[in-house]
Amino acid sequence: MTIHNFADENSVISQYMSELRDKNYQKNRLLFRHNIKRIAEMMAYELSKTLDYKPKTITTPLGSTDILLPTDNMLIATVLRAGLPFHEGFLSVFDRADNAFVSAYRMYTNREHTEVGVHTEYMASPSAKGKTLVIVDPMLATGGSMAASIEALTKTGKPRKIHICCVIAAPEGLEVVKQTLPDDATIWCAAIDPGMNEQKYIVPGFGDCGDLCYGEKL
Repeated sequence: MTIHNFADENSVISQYMSELRDKNYQKNRLLFRHNIKRIAEMMAYELSKTLDYKPKTITTPLGSTDILLPTDNMLIATVLRAGLPFHEGFLSVFDRADNAFVSAYRMYTNREHTEVGVHTEYMASPSAKGKTLVIVDPMLATGGSMAASIEALTKTGKPRKIHICCVIAAPEGLEVVKQTLPDDATIWCAAIDPGMNEQKYIVPGFGDCGDLCYGEKL
């Protein structure tokens, strides 16, 4: 298992993360969604360096040249609804990828809202058999929805490789997801925060990503 944490190195992603976390910047939903998308594009670029490549001869108006092109058959999957702008960023980079969508959401199972269950009720996906499966979800908190998504997607066929991509992860969620992934899987995140509060939100995090992107829900 390999974990890439972009917070361990200096990059412009730090600027986008500072704006995502800032409660004053969060009032601008367009900026919030745009920063989620920009982080996704940069993460996708870094992920692209790990793919397999082979040369192809390209003919130009003045001659020809050999260019190395990726050969992976990509499947990008996201968890509704918070994952949509993150997914859009990955799709901007991997524009030839197939796509999958999973409805997996948290449900509090006690009155105090300190225990969380996960409910999966919808999935639209092609077969993952032999593909490079990239599951993108901005927040990896308890790991429940991600684990449920991995289980649902891999039932459609065994992927060749699995990448898990998030903006912020909690150590608890990482441990849960590790148990569901093969040894050669890779996790990518822009930051790993210390932990979660009693309501199972990542701290310091930046709050509910879906609400910040699209507005509060009932």
